[in-house]
Parts: sequence; C-alpha cells; structure tokens
Amino acid sequence: MNNNHPIAAWHALVQAKNPALLDALLAEDVVFHSPVVHTPQQGIALTRQYLTAAMHVLASDGFRYVREIIGERDAVLEFETRIDGILINGVDLIRWNDAGKIVDFKVMVRPLKAVNKLHAQMAAMLEQQR
Repeated sequence: MNNNHPIAAWHALVQAKNPALLDALLAEDVVFHSPVVHTPQQGIALTRQYLTAAMHVLASDGFRYVREIIGERDAVLEFETRIDGILINGVDLIRWNDAGKIVDFKVMVRPLKAVNKLHAQMAAMLEQQR
C-alpha cells in the first residue's frame, strides 16, 4: 500500500494525532456513522468534528489497530484501546471514492460498558468543541 492510499493516509493521521489532516482526506459529502448517535452525520464539517473528538477520546497511547481487511474501495480496521480501565474493541468501516477521498466512515464499538463510556466522553468532547 503506497503513502497516497486512503488507509495509509488515515494511519498517518492517527499516528500524528493531527485532525488538521482530515480536510485532505475527507470528501465534501462524507457521511459519518457514530456508535453513540442514531442518525448519520452528513458533510465534512460534522464528520471532522466527530473524528476530531474521537481522536481525543480514543487515541490514547494504548490505541492500536489489531486487524485490517482492505478492499478496492473500502476497509475494515479493528482497533483496541482503554479508557479508564475499560477495554474498548471496535471497528472503523471506511469507504472512499475514485479520488481517494473518504465518503463513508462508520465506527462500531463493543462491549456495552465501552459504548456507555465512549458516549459520555464523546458528548463532553463535542461540547468543548462548540
């Protein structure tokens, strides 16, 4: 996978913990699906807001991707991290267009205790961003 591949760019962004790199990676009409919000979030501004908050909440020093399945236009990235001693296991489902821009980003998390912890921390982080 070359450095221009969307998943390589995503990994570089996560490693750098630099949400400023999102604009170059996201399509204008991207849709974000949160594990804690019922409705899909449409557009680059909302997606940037949610992914920035997620980087602050999830991307601790213990965050790591443990498995990847990469296709022609989509990928599943399984991750693990800990928040307040709770093991969080989840997947990022990412789809991109012909230009290599992410058009759909879905996060799924387990177990329920992790979802509840994530919900509380994401709500606080999103409130800080406003």
